[in-house]
Amino acid sequence: MDPSGVAGAEPSILWRPDPSTVRDTAIVRFARWAATCRDTRITDELDYRALHAWSVRDPEGFWSAAAEFLGVMFRDPPQRTLGSAQMPGTQWFPGSTLNYAEHALTAAPGRDDADTAVEFVREDGVERTVSYAELRDLVGRARTGLIAAGVGRGDRVVALAPNCVETLVMFLASASLGAVWSSCSPDFGTRAVIDRFAQIEPTVLLAVDGYCYGGRRFDIRDRLETLRGNLPTVTTTVLVPYLDPAAELSGSIGWADFIAADGTLDFDPVPFDHPLWVLYSSGTTGLPKGIVQGHGGIVLEHLKALRLQSDLGPGDRFFWFTTTGWMMWNYLVGGLLVGATIVLFDGSPGHPDLNVLWELAARHRVRLFGVSAPFVHSCMDAGISPREHHDLSSMRALGSTGSPLSVKGFRWIGEHVGEHVQICSVSGGTDVCTAFLGAAPTVPVWLGELSCAALGADVHSFDEDGADLRGEVGELVLTQPMPSMPVMFWNDPDGTRLRAAYFEDYPGRWRHGDWVVATERGSFVIQGRSDSTLNRGGVRMGTADFYAVVEGFAEVLDSLVIDTTELGDDAEGELLCFVVLAPSASLADVEAALRTALRRELSPRHVPDRFIAIDAVPKTLSGKKCEVPVKKILAGADPEKAVSREALQDPDAIAPFLAMVTKGTVDGR
Repeated sequence: MDPSGVAGAEPSILWRPDPSTVRDTAIVRFARWAATCRDTRITDELDYRALHAWSVRDPEGFWSAAAEFLGVMFRDPPQRTLGSAQMPGTQWFPGSTLNYAEHALTAAPGRDDADTAVEFVREDGVERTVSYAELRDLVGRARTGLIAAGVGRGDRVVALAPNCVETLVMFLASASLGAVWSSCSPDFGTRAVIDRFAQIEPTVLLAVDGYCYGGRRFDIRDRLETLRGNLPTVTTTVLVPYLDPAAELSGSIGWADFIAADGTLDFDPVPFDHPLWVLYSSGTTGLPKGIVQGHGGIVLEHLKALRLQSDLGPGDRFFWFTTTGWMMWNYLVGGLLVGATIVLFDGSPGHPDLNVLWELAARHRVRLFGVSAPFVHSCMDAGISPREHHDLSSMRALGSTGSPLSVKGFRWIGEHVGEHVQICSVSGGTDVCTAFLGAAPTVPVWLGELSCAALGADVHSFDEDGADLRGEVGELVLTQPMPSMPVMFWNDPDGTRLRAAYFEDYPGRWRHGDWVVATERGSFVIQGRSDSTLNRGGVRMGTADFYAVVEGFAEVLDSLVIDTTELGDDAEGELLCFVVLAPSASLADVEAALRTALRRELSPRHVPDRFIAIDAVPKTLSGKKCEVPVKKILAGADPEKAVSREALQDPDAIAPFLAMVTKGTVDGR
């Protein structure tokens, strides 16, 4: 069913490409160039579906053309584009060498010395503007500091630091040497940081003395002592006096001393698939998996995603609200690759109120403004109208990710941000550090839908037998490789865990773990994680639709739905809806209305057997609802194996579910 609520009806269009400007977008220039220089068989440069079809029909030709058009700087030229297209084990641009930092810092349009590279804003009013000349100087100095610390190719440099200039500088310096980067946000619990960093045995640790959030300041130096005690391979700790200019930590070197020596900015060429950074899975059911992505794959994918899909270019302002513990930080800093100015914000998006990011967008003339779907929904629920109080005329696109954006969220953006703003609801993930599904300057935005599959992303909705589906829920599967897919998992020498994560259900094809509906328009609707499906009376439904209804009530601040059907019983289990209620609301006041709305907007099968009030929904550190871990706990699994408390934003949020098992109140017992 389409988001309009009418089976088979095409949803309304909220945004269309502007005929007066669309032909000058990078993606149209690319289509025009490729039609002339490559055998694309594309006759209409505005035909995105034809361009996408070529990109997945001829991945070798497309990615070769993209690398040339987007200016990938190979030190050693590739022997070919694809040495092997097999998944896993794809060989991209064999024989080539390059360096990520060189692409981010070499002088080019938008990256002249006087051009602004970074606008940094902290919630307490601290701000800093960094030119490309200053950024190059800082990276050269940090590179010298890393060399003095004994860091070389393949060594690991980690950061427990916020979204600030020093973190960016240390990352680029590490990349310039071919060292491997990894970061965590300073609000992560100590065990969560150890679980991530200890696996990769780092040599250098960058840390701050503390951070601020929601009007409060948090000193983390005591935690740093514990952390270093669990990272025996760390030989150098670099302390950034982030909150207190006089902050010190025994056994560490201060940031000013670390970058004191003049340094020559140089870039060590590395193979295309040489590790650039390690990202991590959520870690809800054990140690987080270390997801390794390569220099070349990230350079090429981020150039494609930002330049072609987002039309971001030299001098444009690019913002995404993120912390260093989420892949969107890695994506945000990729703005430097296209000569953009990246806007870094550190703090709470709701302090002192929900206008803070909109004010930031207006003041810095942000062109691409990225947030999470929950942030959009919070603004909607709070009744704010950013366009009434802020000049958002520079904003051309609003990116939303983290969870599905509701139909109401789409409407709210159009009405309260601006009809001129392209809504770029995207879906991908940490696994590839990009989006499979999203938007393009030549594709309309349909209400409630992700406009298109990204170029080079051969996205399908499959049934259990691997047959394509249209208009109904299926597994999100990719049948062609993409350059930013992991080159490996850390400590997985034979690739067993990598194959198990993506390639077991559909051998040779990437199963992502999302339910998705593919439409005849080429658009998509994400329905939630496929391992937390609501399967009632044989009708499968993703959780996103359920949350859209329940959380549309002002009385419900958050919710978690669990279908116990697939927990091992032959008979259908209970459907349980856990709700976090607004302070003035009671379950008795809202339950009947919730049941009516779910029956009307979903189906009678999807009306919960029980509604249960809780204080907080368990979420991972990156904000994902813990549907599968809670499902396992309610099934009687060992809680310690079902979820790691250190992987949760609020470890106590799991307590009500443990109590249900203890009291025997699951499935009505």
